[in-house]
Amino acid sequence: MGVLSNLEPKEVFTFFEEISAIPRASYQEKKISDYCVQFAKKHNLSCYQDEWNNIVIKKAATKGYEEAPTIILQGHLDMVCEKEPGCGIDFEKDGLELMVEGDDITAKGTTLGGDDGIAIAYALAILASDQIAHPRLEVLFTSSEEVGMDGASGIDPDKLDGRMLINLDSEEEGILLAGCAGGASAECILSMRRIPSSGIAVKVTVNGLAGGHSGTEIHKGRANANLTLARALVELSKSVPYHIVQCEGGKKENAIPRESSAVLCIENEDYSKAEQIIQKLQKELANEYARTDAGIRCLIQREDTKPFDMLDEESTKAAVMMIYGLPNGVQAMSADVEGLVETSLNLGILNLEKERLSLRYALRSSVESSIQALIDKLSYLTKGMGGEIKVSGIYPAWEYKRESKLRDKMIEAYENMYGKKPTVEAIHAGLECGILAGKLPGLDCISLGPDMQSVHTTQERLSISSTKRVWEYLIAALGEMK
Repeated sequence: MGVLSNLEPKEVFTFFEEISAIPRASYQEKKISDYCVQFAKKHNLSCYQDEWNNIVIKKAATKGYEEAPTIILQGHLDMVCEKEPGCGIDFEKDGLELMVEGDDITAKGTTLGGDDGIAIAYALAILASDQIAHPRLEVLFTSSEEVGMDGASGIDPDKLDGRMLINLDSEEEGILLAGCAGGASAECILSMRRIPSSGIAVKVTVNGLAGGHSGTEIHKGRANANLTLARALVELSKSVPYHIVQCEGGKKENAIPRESSAVLCIENEDYSKAEQIIQKLQKELANEYARTDAGIRCLIQREDTKPFDMLDEESTKAAVMMIYGLPNGVQAMSADVEGLVETSLNLGILNLEKERLSLRYALRSSVESSIQALIDKLSYLTKGMGGEIKVSGIYPAWEYKRESKLRDKMIEAYENMYGKKPTVEAIHAGLECGILAGKLPGLDCISLGPDMQSVHTTQERLSISSTKRVWEYLIAALGEMK
């Protein structure tokens, strides 16, 4: 028996547990995509799989719904793969170790992949059922959403006839999303020069941070490990001469990094002073982030192996300047929607290769011109430091529509179930609705999902009771689509 076998709705959690056993990191969706193809064959459903590993599965309308508009149910196949230090799971070949804790499902030592595994489970459960009333369905599962929405950008629009789309990639029950930010990825690169190493090697580490989603949690004041590491390097530079040997932090552009580290060369007699500086900074950080990152730690330790080479003095200073000096975090709040972040960027990945420093950012804004302005700002500053910038994965914002038949139907179904209206809002996170709306003229979209917490972190949790309620609401809403 599976870990989730006693949970309701049984059909949803059965599929969720099955897909949780299949590795599905971004750019490695072939196995989960093939699983969906086999599912479609088993249930005699039309299926299309493209070179991106996108999937489209179609199912005829049930009796009485033949004349209703086609509904597209949409989610993404990939998940953010983060794990705790010491966790032995290999995301390229291992499944997740699911656990039930009270009303939550979580994964031991790793992200859960509820974003967006629950969308796959919901959709497959609907497709597998012969008891649920619904219009003609087109189920679209896209690939590589978490790293630039490549799958949505590559989908052939001729494979989809529907013009009403329910996106199942939201994380808060009772809220219908009707708009989201657009965005882009940017890599800022600076050439480095190395010289033979001298002195002793030490490692400065920042860890224990809360992390989180760089869209939905960028405004919560959480520490960014890469920026905190740079702060430690700035503090050290005031009293301790050093050369950088290596630095790295973060794994995903769109995840607030939880850990970052740098190997430095210093003189042996300076180690005690360096320890004192880091210990003082640790106390300051613990105080500053007591409410947002209670586990934050800044540590220094000797390294046994002497590095072969290190950055020269000029490159060391330039590296710290670039990491610490480029903008990060919330840049502007919306003047139209109270509490909504309008524009932000997140330094998600820091990496120093032999002679190349790379900073990779996720940029977001609900105003298209602000994305370009942010790109221009990064470009101006990076080039001013002698570096270069590469921009990719630009995707449009999903603009709120004043009139939406789909939204009206979804609100009506919610009122019938709960006797009150749902909250309708826009979010700062990126959803694929903007890209798909650009490919499918006249597309009417809404996004919903069950309660999830700490998405994109190893503390990710999916509410069991909320999953059940959203399932019942989704089924009821499909029944209203005549």
